[in-house]
Amino acid sequence: MSWGGIIHAYRDRLPLPAAVQPVTLFEGNTPLLPAPRLAAALKGDLDLRLKYEGLNPTASFKDRGMTMAITHAVAKGAKVVICASTGNTSASAAAYAARAGISSAVIIPSGKIALGKLTQALIHGAKLLPILGNFDDALNLVRQMSNLPGVEVVNSINPVRIEGQKTASFEILEALEKTPDFHFLPVGNAGNITAYWKGFCEAIPKGPRPRMFGWQAAGAAPLVDGHIIKDPQTVATAIRIGNPASGPGALAAAKESNGRIDKVTDKEILEAYQLLAKTEGIFVEPACAAPVAGLKKAIAAGWIPKGSLVTMTLTGHGLKDPDTALSVAAKPSEPITPTVDAARKALGL
Repeated sequence: MSWGGIIHAYRDRLPLPAAVQPVTLFEGNTPLLPAPRLAAALKGDLDLRLKYEGLNPTASFKDRGMTMAITHAVAKGAKVVICASTGNTSASAAAYAARAGISSAVIIPSGKIALGKLTQALIHGAKLLPILGNFDDALNLVRQMSNLPGVEVVNSINPVRIEGQKTASFEILEALEKTPDFHFLPVGNAGNITAYWKGFCEAIPKGPRPRMFGWQAAGAAPLVDGHIIKDPQTVATAIRIGNPASGPGALAAAKESNGRIDKVTDKEILEAYQLLAKTEGIFVEPACAAPVAGLKKAIAAGWIPKGSLVTMTLTGHGLKDPDTALSVAAKPSEPITPTVDAARKALGL
């Protein structure tokens, strides 16, 4: 069967009217990559596999939920879709709205979005409205606009988004032909961990299921700290959220799976960000490095038994946030004369 996107592949497991035509960019079917060199660098005796969602059409996992949200919006006759965003949602919403031939609008925290993500939304024709506030203020405004005629909210408060995102769990189980012992992923607005757990539960009605380990940034860890963070701060902009809309679902996933929600510092995130790129050749946005840093912490704490099968979601491509990469990567050498001797000397050969 040729791939036609997640609705085409899993329609019988998704809540859609029978006659509706999917709005799709052929999202999903992303690779589950073995990562033995990263596992060794983390000093873990385990089988590590990376679900690289940065290879979706708009370079993040958001496309799985967005194909569902935009398909539903079109079926309901919506003229404009609206979302609050730290970047990835805006890029995905704008692209899928363009695909459907409807308008999109994005409410963003002014000055707190990575340039690569803003560029995507703009090129797809979205109307961007920066506000003086953070993501939670933006989401509150979107909630208030949800009853306007012809407007459909496509944030993860829209339940069909979770339905689309759960398909990544199906793909992991199909690729492995067995169940992981653990699943690691970053946690921001918490829709993804909620969705993965829903997918694993549907696909495996009777256990065992993976233990879900979600990771927040230390400066934006409301689920770990136990209270709303009014001014969340982290280099990982995709998870810079102080009041997660899907927080209860995330906490339930951790509890029901005998997993945990924990946090890592920005320093740990940036170290893991570089380690992943150097050991496995995979370039991700900083939020994806939170579960890498979390796995290092979990291995050191003895939470991961030897020989465990661990899967991990890498939510977005590194080109979403080139500024962070440039800030930590080695700088180019000074120009040399174009001779073999000069090149050998510069390269230490």
